Amino acid sequence: MKKKEFAVIGLGRFGGSICRTLSEQGMEVLAIDIDEDRVNEFANIASHAVVGDSTDESVLKSLGIRNFDHVIVAIGDNIQASILTTIILKELGVKHITVKATNDYHEKVLKKIGADQVVHPERDMGERIAHNIISNNVLDYLELSDEHSIVEIVASERLDGHSLLELDIRARYGINIVAIKRGNDIIVSPLASEVIRKDDILIVIGADKDIDRFEAKVLSEE
Repeated sequence: MKKKEFAVIGLGRFGGSICRTLSEQGMEVLAIDIDEDRVNEFANIASHAVVGDSTDESVLKSLGIRNFDHVIVAIGDNIQASILTTIILKELGVKHITVKATNDYHEKVLKKIGADQVVHPERDMGERIAHNIISNNVLDYLELSDEHSIVEIVASERLDGHSLLELDIRARYGINIVAIKRGNDIIVSPLASEVIRKDDILIVIGADKDIDRFEAKVLSEE
């Protein structure tokens, strides 16, 4: 089976991290940056590392960019270059384009010009940290969409000794407990008869408003 081929444009902290991780996973990775020092840093990490201006269509054509399965545009310090690069990649027929956005306006433009996926690492990490700070029960938070998330929640005393059937969480709150972490064990797709214990970690998926309602009404110690 042919390995997937990736190209990472922009080798700052975010792009560099993606390039390094993909390479460690044995993927074919082309690393591109306009800064020679950054390219040299990844010369022994990526499959190929080249100095190039991604806003120059002829440069991207010469690299055969349209043949890559997935191109990640991780240019963080120049919104104009990020947008122009994305437009060129679309025009060249790249199969899948993921682009890093630096602010909400940038994200809107990227979506309008056809980026397949837009990531907002600083904002998304900020949201995860904020959710962790606000609630003692929330261990981790991952946004699935604007309105849905997966959350790790610590079971409080109020849930201790009750089965999922008794709690009827799905019907009452519209959310699903997809797994339970208990010490070193993970119970995936727990049965309705599964009894929750205090300090179990519940992995919950659902709409943000329903998760918030569940946490407010059921998880409070009062």
